[in-house]
Amino acid sequence: MVMGDLVQEVDVVVLGGGPGGYSAAFRCAELGLETIVVDADKKLGGACLFEGCIPSKALLHVAGLLSEAERAREFGVDFGAPRVDLDPLRKWKTERVVGRLARGLASVAKAKGVEVVGGRGVFEDSRALRVEGDEPQKIVFKHAIVATGSAPAPLPGLDVASERVMDSTAALDLPDIPAELLVIGGGYIGLELGQVYAALGSRVTLVEMTDGLLPGVDRELVQPLARRCEKLFAAIHLRTKVTDVREAGDAIEATLGDHGRARFDRVLVAVGRRAQTDAIGLDRTKAARDARGFVAIDDRCRTADPRVYAVGDATGEPMLAHRAMRQGKVAAEVIAGRPSAFDNAAVPAVVFTDPEIAWCGLSESEAAREKRPVKVAKFQWAASGRAATLGRTDGLTKLILDPDSGRVLGAGIVGAGAGELIAEAALAIESAMTAEDLALTIHTHPTLSETWMEAAESLLR
Repeated sequence: MVMGDLVQEVDVVVLGGGPGGYSAAFRCAELGLETIVVDADKKLGGACLFEGCIPSKALLHVAGLLSEAERAREFGVDFGAPRVDLDPLRKWKTERVVGRLARGLASVAKAKGVEVVGGRGVFEDSRALRVEGDEPQKIVFKHAIVATGSAPAPLPGLDVASERVMDSTAALDLPDIPAELLVIGGGYIGLELGQVYAALGSRVTLVEMTDGLLPGVDRELVQPLARRCEKLFAAIHLRTKVTDVREAGDAIEATLGDHGRARFDRVLVAVGRRAQTDAIGLDRTKAARDARGFVAIDDRCRTADPRVYAVGDATGEPMLAHRAMRQGKVAAEVIAGRPSAFDNAAVPAVVFTDPEIAWCGLSESEAAREKRPVKVAKFQWAASGRAATLGRTDGLTKLILDPDSGRVLGAGIVGAGAGELIAEAALAIESAMTAEDLALTIHTHPTLSETWMEAAESLLR
């Protein structure tokens, strides 16, 4: 590294310390490239670790424990009424879960020789980055990787400056347990956090503009979750738009379409996320962005500027941490001159609700839109021995197959542990496995994973 007054020269500068950013930086370092990460908070982990994936799953685990305690009454086990103490819960989430993982990432960075600089990075051109903040400096680079991630999207047309109106980041801080909570948005964020607060004791009202929860997800997979939410939430209003939100003393009043006005202690706005690519100086490079702010890349994560790469949420859908991590490694390897590409056949997605939903590859609805012939194999968990022993027979396992070769093209699953179970389907798609391959693979009995085998066997009878 060549040092001067507030100037550093490196092989690679990574803008953003989230999953895509730190994965790219670590792989660059492993390949012998001198690498610096520029992150506004001077820490690795990004929104996933501090404001999203990890804290939400920690709280969903707690919600799951409360739900299991309630279900245990069906088996003759009664733990009594649960008592939730927010202070130790916050401390456990922040220190024992998020804090421990953050310290681990910092240790890995140090071991690999990756420097983390605090500040806001702005491109001066295709060769230099200016860092603004507590550690102002100029970084001259051979290559840059944009990994600036995404942030919660605001509710269009409703700008209310009140601490009672929360985005997902604020909701994960658990400011309190509101007696009445309005959740705007029936996507995965609204459903996950809605279930958390409902389990902790809030009466949750959920509003969704479309005609179903989780728009775009296979309706057959969504059905068991919808039934669960109908029991868990105080109300679900579909095809409903929130037209007005205003502070009213110690509450929030909202107009819920034709359902009229109602009062809530807090409101959670969960209408999606948007790329954070504004004001980082990309217009001073040759990299191009679309109307939504997504950076255009090819399958090697290269932008239109030969020195600038981009990964993760900054590059568009699906906005998933594991996609960003894979892209980060691809970008690093391409920069190092290795033959690498983001050519994965399947990117699995998981909604960590109760029950969980997971899918990957081609869906049945996509095949119908494309007028692509497919075979569909299903296995209802009502016939699963393991599901029966868990008291969770509300699941479904589904395979989408090529009708001629039997090759697995897509898969979906709803039920307990779906997020863990989807890995086998993703591997089957990547490996070009057939239904016969799955059917002839011995699966442990009794397990939920054998529902993949059972679904595949249904096509071979």
